[in-house]
Amino acid sequence: MFTVALIGPDGAGKSTIGRQLIDKLPLPVKYVYMGVNLDSSNLVLPTTRLLLEVKRVRGGRPNMAGPPDPTRVRPRPKSALKRVAAELRTGLRLANLMAEEWFRQVLVWYYHRRGYIVLCDRHFFVDYYAYDVAGNDPGRPLANRLHGLILRRFYPRPDLIICLDAPAEVLFARKGEGTPELLERRRQEYLQLRQVAPHFVIVDATQTEEEVVRLVTGLIADFYRLRTEQGMKIRDTYWKGEVP
Repeated sequence: MFTVALIGPDGAGKSTIGRQLIDKLPLPVKYVYMGVNLDSSNLVLPTTRLLLEVKRVRGGRPNMAGPPDPTRVRPRPKSALKRVAAELRTGLRLANLMAEEWFRQVLVWYYHRRGYIVLCDRHFFVDYYAYDVAGNDPGRPLANRLHGLILRRFYPRPDLIICLDAPAEVLFARKGEGTPELLERRRQEYLQLRQVAPHFVIVDATQTEEEVVRLVTGLIADFYRLRTEQGMKIRDTYWKGEVP
């Protein structure tokens, strides 16, 4: 079988649409959350749960930190000891993140072997592409560069990427999180994946929920048909267009 990644900025409706697809698709499907928000995760490692509890005790946000906000620059600690401690914390967080990434990928392989299409809500390669994979900031911590190297060289990519797209103002009105500027930045980061993903489709997420579900269901069903029944190579000119 194959892997489908449903991506898009916050407010695009990934989780809502993804969970509906489980019932709508006339195919054997398993849903796997492949992002860093633990509240949205359907299965996590014990170490991740421990980190979550530690953050809650310390009054932090309930989810693990995802790709950084490029507009927020934390001051570099003046003390050498504090700098080492900060690097160590970053390294430990990324080590656990990479363990979580591979744990979920093993789960994807397991479902594939059992004959399921795996529907990924987000995807680690996609979410970290702009920062750790394609990022060229020389000031990035060594741990982030190592993370990007592993994602680029070894981590499996989705067979099909479906991007739920909408203007930043619409996304912000739906959830009220972040800012329209940050949402637009994230939106453009997702759209640039068209250059590296062979099977990338954009779906207009401003349409009704029912229409988006119908379109995404049709795309996955067509991809399944072309992969399994006809055995033909999918033409990039078809899959790199926008779905009306």
